[in-house]
Amino acid sequence: MKIYLVGGAVRDSLLNLPIKDKDWVVVGGTEKILLEKNFQQVGKDFPVFLHPETHEEYALARKERKSGRGHTSFETDCNINVTLEEDLVRRDLTINAIAQDQYGNYIDPFQGKKDIKYRLIRHISESFTEDPLRVLRVARFAASLVHLGFKVAKETMLLMSIVVKKKELSYLTSNRIWNETEKAFKTSNPHVYFQVLYACNALHFFFPEIYFLHEKKIFLNYSFLKQSYNKNTILMGLAEISLHHKNIDIRFSYLCQFLSINRIDKNYSKTFFDSYSAAIIHNLCKRFNIPSYIRDIAVLYTGFYFFLNTVHCQSSKNIIIFFSKIDAWRKPERIKKLAFLSDFNFLSKFTSKFLYLNSGCFLKKCFSIVKSVSIKLILKKGFKGHAIKNELIRLRIKKLELWRLKNVKYRSYL
Repeated sequence: MKIYLVGGAVRDSLLNLPIKDKDWVVVGGTEKILLEKNFQQVGKDFPVFLHPETHEEYALARKERKSGRGHTSFETDCNINVTLEEDLVRRDLTINAIAQDQYGNYIDPFQGKKDIKYRLIRHISESFTEDPLRVLRVARFAASLVHLGFKVAKETMLLMSIVVKKKELSYLTSNRIWNETEKAFKTSNPHVYFQVLYACNALHFFFPEIYFLHEKKIFLNYSFLKQSYNKNTILMGLAEISLHHKNIDIRFSYLCQFLSINRIDKNYSKTFFDSYSAAIIHNLCKRFNIPSYIRDIAVLYTGFYFFLNTVHCQSSKNIIIFFSKIDAWRKPERIKKLAFLSDFNFLSKFTSKFLYLNSGCFLKKCFSIVKSVSIKLILKKGFKGHAIKNELIRLRIKKLELWRLKNVKYRSYL
Protein backbone atom coordinates (compact mmCIF):
# COMPACT_ATOMS: atom_id res chain seq x y z
CA MET A 1 0.00 0.00 0.00
CA LYS A 2 1.36 3.45 -1.00
CA ILE A 3 0.13 6.87 0.03
CA TYR A 4 0.53 10.08 -1.98
CA LEU A 5 -0.21 13.74 -1.32
CA VAL A 6 -2.43 15.02 -4.14
CA GLY A 7 -4.48 17.93 -5.40
CA GLY A 8 -4.49 21.47 -4.09
CA ALA A 9 -1.78 20.97 -1.50
CA VAL A 10 0.76 19.92 -4.15
CA ARG A 11 -0.32 22.68 -6.53
CA ASP A 12 -0.16 25.41 -3.87
CA SER A 13 3.21 24.18 -2.64
CA LEU A 14 4.62 24.51 -6.16
CA LEU A 15 3.16 28.02 -6.37
CA ASN A 16 4.54 28.98 -2.95
CA LEU A 17 1.00 29.60 -1.71
CA PRO A 18 -0.28 28.76 1.79
CA ILE A 19 -1.51 25.17 2.02
CA LYS A 20 -5.04 25.07 3.43
CA ASP A 21 -5.89 21.37 3.42
CA LYS A 22 -4.00 18.20 2.64
CA ASP A 23 -5.66 15.40 0.69
CA TRP A 24 -4.13 11.97 0.27
CA VAL A 25 -4.75 9.08 -2.10
CA VAL A 26 -4.16 5.46 -1.08
CA VAL A 27 -2.98 3.10 -3.81
CA GLY A 28 -3.15 -0.64 -3.21
CA GLY A 29 -5.28 -0.26 -0.10
CA THR A 30 -8.74 -1.41 0.96
CA GLU A 31 -11.44 -0.30 3.34
CA LYS A 32 -10.56 -3.16 5.65
CA ILE A 33 -6.89 -2.19 5.88
CA LEU A 34 -7.65 1.45 6.69
CA LEU A 35 -10.34 0.59 9.24
CA GLU A 36 -7.90 -1.76 10.96
CA LYS A 37 -5.51 1.21 11.23
CA ASN A 38 -8.26 3.17 13.04
CA PHE A 39 -9.16 5.42 10.11
CA GLN A 40 -12.74 6.70 10.25
CA GLN A 41 -14.80 6.20 7.10
CA VAL A 42 -16.86 9.23 6.01
CA GLY A 43 -17.45 8.75 2.28
CA LYS A 44 -20.74 7.48 0.88
CA ASP A 45 -20.29 7.46 -2.89
CA PHE A 46 -16.69 6.29 -2.57
CA PRO A 47 -14.49 5.39 0.40
CA VAL A 48 -12.95 8.44 2.09
CA PHE A 49 -11.34 8.12 5.50
CA LEU A 50 -10.13 10.49 8.20
CA HIS A 51 -6.68 9.92 9.67
CA PRO A 52 -6.95 8.95 13.37
CA GLU A 53 -4.53 11.71 14.44
CA THR A 54 -4.38 14.45 11.77
CA HIS A 55 -8.02 14.04 10.65
CA GLU A 56 -6.87 14.70 7.08
CA GLU A 57 -8.76 13.00 4.27
CA TYR A 58 -7.46 9.80 2.73
CA ALA A 59 -9.29 8.40 -0.31
CA LEU A 60 -8.81 5.03 -1.96
CA ALA A 61 -7.52 5.35 -5.53
CA ARG A 62 -10.51 5.10 -7.83
CA LYS A 63 -11.70 5.10 -11.42
CA GLU A 64 -14.92 6.70 -12.58
CA ARG A 65 -17.24 6.07 -15.51
CA LYS A 66 -20.00 8.38 -16.65
CA SER A 67 -23.40 6.71 -16.15
CA GLY A 68 -25.86 9.53 -16.77
CA ARG A 69 -26.30 13.29 -16.98
CA GLY A 70 -25.00 15.86 -14.56
CA HIS A 71 -22.39 16.16 -11.83
CA THR A 72 -23.16 13.07 -9.74
CA SER A 73 -23.94 10.44 -12.39
CA PHE A 74 -20.75 8.39 -12.17
CA GLU A 75 -19.97 4.77 -11.37
CA THR A 76 -16.96 4.38 -9.08
CA ASP A 77 -14.40 1.57 -8.99
CA CYS A 78 -12.13 1.49 -5.92
CA ASN A 79 -10.61 -1.95 -6.32
CA ILE A 80 -7.11 -2.63 -5.00
CA ASN A 81 -5.60 -2.70 -8.51
CA VAL A 82 -6.46 0.91 -9.44
CA THR A 83 -3.20 2.71 -10.21
CA LEU A 84 -2.15 6.22 -9.23
CA GLU A 85 -2.29 7.41 -12.84
CA GLU A 86 -5.82 6.01 -13.23
CA ASP A 87 -6.82 8.00 -10.17
CA LEU A 88 -5.16 11.19 -11.38
CA VAL A 89 -6.62 11.08 -14.88
CA ARG A 90 -10.18 11.45 -13.56
CA ARG A 91 -9.32 14.86 -12.08
CA ASP A 92 -10.27 18.08 -13.80
CA LEU A 93 -7.08 20.07 -14.42
CA THR A 94 -3.43 19.20 -14.97
CA ILE A 95 -2.34 21.49 -12.13
CA ASN A 96 -4.60 19.49 -9.79
CA ALA A 97 -3.33 16.10 -10.97
CA ILE A 98 0.18 16.15 -9.51
CA ALA A 99 1.04 13.69 -6.75
CA GLN A 100 3.95 13.65 -4.30
CA ASP A 101 5.32 10.57 -2.54
CA GLN A 102 6.73 10.31 0.96
CA TYR A 103 10.21 11.17 -0.29
CA GLY A 104 9.12 14.42 -1.93
CA ASN A 105 9.22 13.06 -5.49
CA TYR A 106 6.56 14.35 -7.90
CA ILE A 107 4.44 12.06 -10.05
CA ASP A 108 3.17 14.23 -12.89
CA PRO A 109 1.80 12.16 -15.79
CA PHE A 110 -0.14 15.05 -17.37
CA GLN A 111 2.53 17.77 -17.24
CA GLY A 112 0.87 19.82 -14.54
CA LYS A 113 4.23 21.28 -13.46
CA LYS A 114 4.78 22.52 -17.01
CA ASP A 115 1.38 24.20 -17.01
CA ILE A 116 2.23 25.82 -13.68
CA LYS A 117 5.45 27.12 -15.22
CA TYR A 118 3.58 28.58 -18.21
CA ARG A 119 0.60 29.68 -16.06
CA LEU A 120 -2.05 27.65 -17.87
CA ILE A 121 -5.32 26.30 -16.53
CA ARG A 122 -5.77 23.26 -18.76
CA HIS A 123 -7.97 20.16 -18.75
CA ILE A 124 -6.48 16.67 -18.60
CA SER A 125 -8.59 14.82 -21.15
CA GLU A 126 -11.80 14.95 -23.18
CA SER A 127 -13.60 13.40 -20.19
CA PHE A 128 -13.50 16.92 -18.76
CA THR A 129 -16.86 17.47 -20.47
CA GLU A 130 -18.51 14.72 -18.43
CA ASP A 131 -18.79 16.88 -15.31
CA PRO A 132 -20.61 20.23 -15.79
CA LEU A 133 -19.41 21.49 -12.41
CA ARG A 134 -15.96 21.84 -13.96
CA VAL A 135 -17.14 24.88 -15.93
CA LEU A 136 -17.64 26.71 -12.66
CA ARG A 137 -14.49 25.30 -11.12
CA VAL A 138 -12.32 26.50 -13.98
CA ALA A 139 -13.84 29.97 -13.76
CA ARG A 140 -13.21 29.98 -10.03
CA PHE A 141 -9.60 28.83 -10.43
CA ALA A 142 -9.10 31.56 -13.02
CA ALA A 143 -10.30 34.12 -10.46
CA SER A 144 -8.08 32.76 -7.68
CA LEU A 145 -4.93 32.44 -9.81
CA VAL A 146 -5.11 35.41 -12.17
CA HIS A 147 -2.88 37.47 -9.86
CA LEU A 148 -0.12 34.94 -10.60
CA GLY A 149 -0.58 35.32 -14.33
CA PHE A 150 -2.74 32.24 -14.98
CA LYS A 151 -5.22 32.08 -17.84
CA VAL A 152 -7.54 29.41 -19.18
CA ALA A 153 -6.15 27.44 -22.12
CA LYS A 154 -8.03 28.00 -25.39
CA GLU A 155 -8.73 24.29 -25.83
CA THR A 156 -10.18 24.11 -22.31
CA MET A 157 -12.42 27.11 -22.98
CA LEU A 158 -13.63 25.31 -26.10
CA LEU A 159 -14.58 22.22 -24.08
CA MET A 160 -16.40 24.41 -21.57
CA SER A 161 -18.42 25.90 -24.41
CA ILE A 162 -19.30 22.37 -25.54
CA VAL A 163 -20.57 21.51 -22.05
CA VAL A 164 -22.76 24.63 -22.16
CA LYS A 165 -24.05 23.80 -25.64
CA LYS A 166 -25.01 20.28 -24.52
CA LYS A 167 -27.10 21.85 -21.74
CA GLU A 168 -25.29 19.78 -19.11
CA LEU A 169 -25.36 22.83 -16.81
CA SER A 170 -29.08 22.34 -16.24
CA TYR A 171 -28.28 19.30 -14.10
CA LEU A 172 -26.33 21.29 -11.51
CA THR A 173 -28.13 22.07 -8.27
CA SER A 174 -28.48 25.65 -7.06
CA ASN A 175 -26.34 24.86 -4.02
CA ARG A 176 -23.47 23.61 -6.19
CA ILE A 177 -23.64 26.74 -8.32
CA TRP A 178 -23.64 29.09 -5.35
CA ASN A 179 -20.86 27.18 -3.54
CA GLU A 180 -18.47 27.80 -6.43
CA THR A 181 -19.68 31.37 -6.88
CA GLU A 182 -19.21 32.11 -3.18
CA LYS A 183 -15.63 30.81 -3.37
CA ALA A 184 -15.05 33.04 -6.38
CA PHE A 185 -16.38 36.08 -4.50
CA LYS A 186 -13.83 35.37 -1.78
CA THR A 187 -10.91 35.64 -4.20
CA SER A 188 -9.05 38.87 -4.84
CA ASN A 189 -10.41 39.04 -8.39
CA PRO A 190 -14.03 37.82 -8.43
CA HIS A 191 -14.71 39.71 -11.66
CA VAL A 192 -12.58 37.14 -13.55
CA TYR A 193 -15.04 34.41 -12.56
CA PHE A 194 -17.86 36.17 -14.40
CA GLN A 195 -15.61 37.06 -17.33
CA VAL A 196 -14.74 33.39 -17.89
CA LEU A 197 -18.38 32.30 -17.62
CA TYR A 198 -19.29 34.97 -20.14
CA ALA A 199 -16.53 33.85 -22.50
CA CYS A 200 -17.79 30.25 -22.59
CA ASN A 201 -21.44 31.32 -22.93
CA ALA A 202 -22.37 30.07 -19.45
CA LEU A 203 -23.11 33.39 -17.74
CA HIS A 204 -26.60 33.75 -19.19
CA PHE A 205 -27.48 30.27 -17.92
CA PHE A 206 -26.28 30.68 -14.34
CA PHE A 207 -26.94 34.35 -13.81
CA PRO A 208 -29.24 35.82 -16.48
CA GLU A 209 -29.52 39.02 -14.43
CA ILE A 210 -25.75 39.60 -14.52
CA TYR A 211 -25.58 38.53 -18.17
CA PHE A 212 -28.18 41.16 -18.95
CA LEU A 213 -26.06 43.75 -17.17
CA HIS A 214 -22.99 42.68 -19.12
CA GLU A 215 -24.65 43.29 -22.47
CA LYS A 216 -24.60 46.66 -24.23
CA LYS A 217 -28.36 46.93 -24.12
CA ILE A 218 -28.35 47.80 -20.45
CA PHE A 219 -27.96 51.56 -20.65
CA LEU A 220 -30.30 52.37 -23.53
CA ASN A 221 -32.76 53.95 -21.10
CA TYR A 222 -30.81 57.15 -20.66
CA SER A 223 -28.64 59.02 -23.08
CA PHE A 224 -25.91 60.53 -20.92
CA LEU A 225 -24.26 57.14 -20.45
CA LYS A 226 -24.48 55.92 -24.04
CA GLN A 227 -21.12 57.34 -25.00
CA SER A 228 -19.33 56.46 -21.77
CA TYR A 229 -20.43 52.92 -21.15
CA ASN A 230 -18.28 49.92 -21.95
CA LYS A 231 -19.60 46.42 -21.32
CA ASN A 232 -16.58 45.71 -19.12
CA THR A 233 -17.32 48.69 -16.87
CA ILE A 234 -19.44 46.62 -14.48
CA LEU A 235 -16.88 43.90 -13.89
CA MET A 236 -14.01 46.37 -13.72
CA GLY A 237 -15.96 48.14 -10.99
CA LEU A 238 -16.24 44.82 -9.15
CA ALA A 239 -12.48 44.43 -9.49
CA GLU A 240 -11.94 47.89 -8.02
CA ILE A 241 -14.31 47.53 -5.08
CA SER A 242 -12.73 44.15 -4.28
CA LEU A 243 -9.46 45.97 -3.62
CA HIS A 244 -11.16 47.91 -0.84
CA HIS A 245 -13.56 45.41 0.72
CA LYS A 246 -13.43 41.62 1.19
CA ASN A 247 -17.00 41.03 2.37
CA ILE A 248 -19.11 39.02 -0.08
CA ASP A 249 -22.27 40.99 0.71
CA ILE A 250 -20.54 44.21 -0.35
CA ARG A 251 -19.09 42.75 -3.55
CA PHE A 252 -22.35 41.06 -4.52
CA SER A 253 -24.38 44.19 -3.76
CA TYR A 254 -22.12 46.25 -5.99
CA LEU A 255 -23.20 44.14 -8.98
CA CYS A 256 -26.84 44.48 -8.00
CA GLN A 257 -26.86 48.28 -8.24
CA PHE A 258 -26.91 48.07 -12.04
CA LEU A 259 -30.41 46.64 -12.06
CA SER A 260 -31.60 49.88 -10.49
CA ILE A 261 -29.46 52.03 -12.77
CA ASN A 262 -31.10 50.51 -15.82
CA ARG A 263 -34.47 51.79 -14.57
CA ILE A 264 -33.31 55.37 -14.23
CA ASP A 265 -35.52 58.15 -15.62
CA LYS A 266 -35.94 61.90 -15.22
CA ASN A 267 -37.76 61.45 -11.90
CA TYR A 268 -35.26 59.06 -10.34
CA SER A 269 -34.37 61.56 -7.58
CA LYS A 270 -37.97 61.26 -6.33
CA THR A 271 -37.76 57.47 -5.96
CA PHE A 272 -37.81 56.25 -2.37
CA PHE A 273 -37.70 52.47 -2.89
CA ASP A 274 -37.37 50.60 -6.19
CA SER A 275 -39.45 47.52 -5.40
CA TYR A 276 -39.17 46.14 -8.92
CA SER A 277 -35.35 45.90 -8.93
CA ALA A 278 -35.30 44.75 -5.30
CA ALA A 279 -37.66 41.88 -6.20
CA ILE A 280 -35.32 40.74 -8.97
CA ILE A 281 -32.44 40.51 -6.50
CA HIS A 282 -34.60 38.81 -3.89
CA ASN A 283 -35.66 36.16 -6.41
CA LEU A 284 -32.06 35.65 -7.55
CA CYS A 285 -30.98 35.06 -3.96
CA LYS A 286 -33.89 32.73 -3.36
CA ARG A 287 -33.05 30.74 -6.49
CA PHE A 288 -29.53 30.00 -5.26
CA ASN A 289 -30.25 29.86 -1.52
CA ILE A 290 -27.87 32.77 -1.00
CA PRO A 291 -27.36 33.41 2.74
CA SER A 292 -29.63 36.04 4.27
CA TYR A 293 -26.75 38.29 5.37
CA ILE A 294 -25.79 38.71 1.70
CA ARG A 295 -29.35 38.88 0.42
CA ASP A 296 -30.49 41.55 2.89
CA ILE A 297 -27.76 44.07 2.02
CA ALA A 298 -28.13 43.42 -1.72
CA VAL A 299 -31.89 43.89 -1.66
CA LEU A 300 -31.68 47.04 0.48
CA TYR A 301 -28.94 48.60 -1.62
CA THR A 302 -30.75 47.81 -4.87
CA GLY A 303 -34.12 49.02 -3.61
CA PHE A 304 -32.80 52.20 -2.01
CA TYR A 305 -30.19 52.91 -4.67
CA PHE A 306 -31.77 56.11 -5.98
CA PHE A 307 -32.52 57.33 -2.47
CA LEU A 308 -28.98 56.70 -1.22
CA ASN A 309 -27.40 58.45 -4.18
CA THR A 310 -29.53 61.57 -3.67
CA VAL A 311 -29.51 61.43 0.12
CA HIS A 312 -28.20 65.01 0.40
CA CYS A 313 -31.37 66.21 -1.29
CA GLN A 314 -33.75 64.03 0.70
CA SER A 315 -35.93 65.45 3.45
CA SER A 316 -35.02 64.75 7.05
CA LYS A 317 -38.33 62.90 7.39
CA ASN A 318 -37.44 60.55 4.54
CA ILE A 319 -34.01 59.89 6.02
CA ILE A 320 -35.53 58.90 9.37
CA ILE A 321 -38.07 56.69 7.59
CA PHE A 322 -35.19 55.10 5.68
CA PHE A 323 -33.38 54.27 8.93
CA SER A 324 -36.50 52.54 10.18
CA LYS A 325 -37.09 50.66 6.93
CA ILE A 326 -33.61 49.11 7.02
CA ASP A 327 -33.93 48.35 10.76
CA ALA A 328 -30.87 50.50 11.51
CA TRP A 329 -31.78 50.96 15.16
CA ARG A 330 -31.26 47.23 15.79
CA LYS A 331 -28.73 46.60 13.01
CA PRO A 332 -26.47 49.68 12.84
CA GLU A 333 -23.83 47.75 10.84
CA ARG A 334 -26.14 48.12 7.84
CA ILE A 335 -25.49 51.86 7.87
CA LYS A 336 -21.74 51.30 7.49
CA LYS A 337 -22.20 48.86 4.62
CA LEU A 338 -24.73 50.95 2.72
CA ALA A 339 -22.61 54.05 3.33
CA PHE A 340 -19.55 52.33 1.85
CA LEU A 341 -21.53 51.25 -1.20
CA SER A 342 -22.94 54.76 -1.60
CA ASP A 343 -19.44 56.21 -1.73
CA PHE A 344 -18.58 53.60 -4.36
CA ASN A 345 -21.60 54.06 -6.60
CA PHE A 346 -21.40 53.94 -10.37
CA LEU A 347 -23.40 57.04 -11.28
CA SER A 348 -20.92 59.43 -9.65
CA LYS A 349 -18.57 58.83 -12.59
CA PHE A 350 -21.01 60.36 -15.04
CA THR A 351 -23.22 62.88 -13.24
CA SER A 352 -23.13 65.90 -10.95
CA LYS A 353 -20.57 65.48 -8.18
CA PHE A 354 -22.78 67.54 -5.85
CA LEU A 355 -25.32 64.76 -5.48
CA TYR A 356 -22.82 62.03 -4.75
CA LEU A 357 -19.98 63.69 -2.86
CA ASN A 358 -19.41 61.80 0.40
CA SER A 359 -22.96 60.40 0.45
CA GLY A 360 -21.83 57.61 2.75
CA CYS A 361 -20.16 60.02 5.16
CA PHE A 362 -23.32 62.13 5.26
CA LEU A 363 -25.47 59.06 5.89
CA LYS A 364 -23.30 57.93 8.81
CA LYS A 365 -23.32 61.45 10.26
CA CYS A 366 -27.11 61.64 10.12
CA PHE A 367 -27.41 58.33 11.92
CA SER A 368 -24.91 59.28 14.61
CA ILE A 369 -26.97 62.42 15.35
CA VAL A 370 -30.41 60.82 15.63
CA LYS A 371 -29.53 57.50 17.26
CA SER A 372 -28.91 59.32 20.54
CA VAL A 373 -32.56 60.38 20.88
CA SER A 374 -33.68 58.61 24.02
CA ILE A 375 -37.00 56.85 24.42
CA LYS A 376 -36.70 57.23 28.20
CA LEU A 377 -37.49 60.94 27.98
CA ILE A 378 -40.58 60.17 25.94
CA LEU A 379 -41.81 57.68 28.53
CA LYS A 380 -41.27 60.22 31.31
CA LYS A 381 -43.55 62.64 29.48
CA GLY A 382 -46.37 60.07 29.68
CA PHE A 383 -46.59 58.95 26.07
CA LYS A 384 -48.15 55.52 25.63
CA GLY A 385 -48.74 52.93 22.91
CA HIS A 386 -48.40 54.05 19.32
CA ALA A 387 -47.86 57.63 20.45
CA ILE A 388 -44.40 56.65 21.72
CA LYS A 389 -43.26 55.68 18.22
CA ASN A 390 -44.72 58.82 16.66
CA GLU A 391 -43.02 61.07 19.19
CA LEU A 392 -39.70 59.25 18.75
CA ILE A 393 -39.89 59.80 15.00
CA ARG A 394 -40.82 63.47 15.48
CA LEU A 395 -37.87 64.11 17.80
CA ARG A 396 -35.44 62.38 15.46
CA ILE A 397 -36.65 64.40 12.49
CA LYS A 398 -36.44 67.62 14.51
CA LYS A 399 -32.91 66.91 15.71
CA LEU A 400 -31.69 66.02 12.24
CA GLU A 401 -33.33 69.08 10.70
CA LEU A 402 -31.74 71.42 13.25
CA TRP A 403 -28.31 70.01 12.48
CA ARG A 404 -28.86 70.38 8.74
CA LEU A 405 -29.98 73.99 9.13
CA LYS A 406 -26.70 74.76 10.87
CA ASN A 407 -24.78 73.09 8.03
CA VAL A 408 -25.84 74.74 4.80
CA LYS A 409 -24.36 72.14 2.45
CA TYR A 410 -26.45 69.41 4.10
CA ARG A 411 -29.85 71.14 3.89
CA SER A 412 -32.72 69.42 2.17
CA TYR A 413 -33.68 70.65 -1.30
CA LEU A 414 -36.81 68.56 -1.79
